[in-house]
Amino acid sequence: MGMFKMREPRKFRRVSIYTDERRDKLEKLVDDYKRETGELPQKQFDATENRFRGKFSQFTPRAQRFAEGGRGMIKWPVALVAVVLLLMFLRWLMASNVQF
Repeated sequence: MGMFKMREPRKFRRVSIYTDERRDKLEKLVDDYKRETGELPQKQFDATENRFRGKFSQFTPRAQRFAEGGRGMIKWPVALVAVVLLLMFLRWLMASNVQF
């Protein structure tokens, strides 16, 4: 009865070409377990993991300003003056008989 049998469609299986994240996670878990049980020596700090952290902001002036937080933010005295001026403007509008 192969003529009337409906074939099941193949399930989608994503295969990563360059890295296998599942395998990497499994290897990390196994290594961590072996370190806890004493089969492997303790992992030394690897400076290569954080080798590029913060390097981009050192070489571009715009990134340096952003990292320092020195530009683009309204400082509190400027904001305070703006609020006072806005309140004075609203009071003037309320006091005058301006019709819209």
